[in-house]
Amino acid sequence: MGTENVLRNLQLVDGRIVDITIQDGIITAITPPGQAEGENVLDCSGLYASSGWIDLHVHAVQDLDPYGDNIDEIGVKQGVTTLVDAGSCGADRIGAFYTARLQAATQVFALLNISRIGLERTDELSQLEWIDRAKVLKAVAAYPDFIVGLKARISESVVKDSGIQPLKLARTLSEETKLPLMVHIGSAPPAISDVLELLQSGDVITHYLNGKSNNLFHPDGTPLQELLDAAARGVHLDVGHGTASFSFRIAEQAKAAGIALNTISTDIYRGNRMNGPVYSMSNVLTKFLYLGYSLEEVIRAVTRSPAEWLGKPELGKIRVGQKANLTLFSLEAGEKQLEDSEGDVRVTQHYIEVKGVFANGSLTTG
Repeated sequence: MGTENVLRNLQLVDGRIVDITIQDGIITAITPPGQAEGENVLDCSGLYASSGWIDLHVHAVQDLDPYGDNIDEIGVKQGVTTLVDAGSCGADRIGAFYTARLQAATQVFALLNISRIGLERTDELSQLEWIDRAKVLKAVAAYPDFIVGLKARISESVVKDSGIQPLKLARTLSEETKLPLMVHIGSAPPAISDVLELLQSGDVITHYLNGKSNNLFHPDGTPLQELLDAAARGVHLDVGHGTASFSFRIAEQAKAAGIALNTISTDIYRGNRMNGPVYSMSNVLTKFLYLGYSLEEVIRAVTRSPAEWLGKPELGKIRVGQKANLTLFSLEAGEKQLEDSEGDVRVTQHYIEVKGVFANGSLTTG
């Protein structure tokens, strides 16, 4: 007989209160509160549960600097059961990352950097010869269950004199591999309008709430028509907070304009985890509560929405018969300072705090 855990009196984000029974890492029952019995009963009164959080944009290769970190430090220890490394590796080292991630408790997928060198340098698209078509195709064929898309960082400091050409090459590689693109946007050149016109349904714009001069909004706060057109044709909008890519001012403009909240991701790595302004997934989620989104909207953006983008909708659901991937968290009352990437500090009276996770059927408490 295996281990049976009963999580009693959990509140789901839709308002229901339930008991969840987990046998040998599998959810075996979801029942009305106070009714389930089992070997280990944990009273979770006052706690919320959602399907395990998914962070669609992190940097999880330990030995890369500055954009690197330990998988579980930014995964299960943050309440994140699944993370997507956003282009830390190109074809040269994706195999080593594939192997390293097998030692982690956190489930990991990868976006393959179209530059074979990945983030060994931060100008990885400045030399077009580093975009090696044959190596990209070989890597994608070798790791079909691990590589879920391609990553291209299209901002001036990365592409330098290459301009828009790396994105055009990325578009061709996307079509050949039938994998979507995640495109990092930032400082011009290239102009943001030139970037947007190359993106198709299923592609991802990450850093869409950045406050740089090349951002997605007019000076009066209204969205660029190119942004509206991209969203209408199915381009996915991802937060990708990071050190320099989230602005409260722009986020308020997006909300006022009715721009849909697709996925909230952190773009976390060692530096902005330890020194801010990211710190943690819960800290980033709290910023969206502060902005006026409901708890249900916020949690959907780290559960159901990224799971659907990954083509793995089961990761965004709590269902009997599947492995337990759950994030347990509380909504705390208290003053907390929140800082964006531009040094703008806001004060909230409520914040999200992670209390534990079931990752791949195993419990880790916060």
